[in-house]
Amino acid sequence: MSDSNKPMPTWRAIALMFRVPRRGRGFWFSFAIDLIWPLLAVVTRLRFRGGEKLPKSGGVLLASNHLSFADPVTVTAFSLASGRIPRYLAKASLWRIPLVKRVLTGGGHIPVERDTAQARHAYLGAVEAVNKGECVMFFPEAGFSDDENHWPSRKVKNGVARVALETGAPVVPVVNWGTHALLPATAKFPKLFPRKTIDIVAGDPVDLSDLNGTDRESINEATKRIMHAITELLATLRAETPPTR
Repeated sequence: MSDSNKPMPTWRAIALMFRVPRRGRGFWFSFAIDLIWPLLAVVTRLRFRGGEKLPKSGGVLLASNHLSFADPVTVTAFSLASGRIPRYLAKASLWRIPLVKRVLTGGGHIPVERDTAQARHAYLGAVEAVNKGECVMFFPEAGFSDDENHWPSRKVKNGVARVALETGAPVVPVVNWGTHALLPATAKFPKLFPRKTIDIVAGDPVDLSDLNGTDRESINEATKRIMHAITELLATLRAETPPTR
């Protein structure tokens, strides 16, 4: 994956699809990727940087900001281009849609029963996946940014921190920028013209080495550090100063 400051040419973005991992994706998840990837390459200009920050094997957690329904598509492409197959936590209601259920189940994704006693099953599923050496993707905001200037939300979930402290897996911060222009949170259809540049950048793993437990204080501190890393990475990408909070 190129770390050039220029977006990939369309032909290179399409060609990249044939060099990414396939084994372990499941038939229907793989089918969805093969269907959507070339469309993404044609209608956007993709710029991926920092893929070398993702370890090539072993359990790893990715934590990203969240701007658009397009984010899982772009982060999947980035993760695959970096050599890892991402496993997502997604709301359990999606498993009730037959075709979507096939994609999610085949891809090894993890259902989340939000705001119920069953929510713990998602945490245990994420821990199990990481311990098996999987790459598990989190959007800590658990929804789109509520900031008018698209900075990460103030209120976030602590799931990624809990899993990180439980497993000892590295947490790699990832930022999306441009997906909110392609598919705004309130839009029903993507805005294809003019072509949008989609930036995805990964940073150095977040240092949690001094946090040795899963007590509330450690979880809160880990969550704070993860979100700070995401915000600072986004600030660097945007060449702007984030709000003081």
